[in-house]
Amino acid sequence: QVSLVESGGGLVQPGGSLRLSCAASGSYFNINNMGWYRQAPGKERELVASIRRDRSTTYADSVKGRFTVSRDNAKGMVYLQMNSLKPEDTSVYYCNAAISLTRWSSGEFWGQGTQVTVSS
Repeated sequence: QVSLVESGGGLVQPGGSLRLSCAASGSYFNINNMGWYRQAPGKERELVASIRRDRSTTYADSVKGRFTVSRDNAKGMVYLQMNSLKPEDTSVYYCNAAISLTRWSSGEFWGQGTQVTVSS
C-alpha cells in the first residue's frame, strides 16, 4: 500500500522560512506529478506548487518568487522551500502525488497534512 508522509511544518514568524518534505512509501512503479496544496479554515483547498517528473513546475501566483518546489525521483520525495512567509500562508499543507502502482494502473494520493502557522 502506498502512502505519503509529510514533515517540516510548524510555527514561524513573518518573514521566516520553513521547508516541508514528503516521502512516498510502499510499492509502486513510478511517480508522475507531485505537489503541494493548502487549505485554511473555511476555505477551499488550493494548489500551491506542482512539479512534473521532468522537473517543470507550476506555482500559485500568491507564492511565486517565495516558494520553491523540488523533488528527488530516486527517493520518491518532494520538497517545498517556503521563504518570506506571510500570515496569509497559514494553512494545513498537503502533499499530493500521481503514482503509477503498476505499468497499467495509477492513482492519486494525499498525505495527512502538516500545519504551517505564520505568526508573531
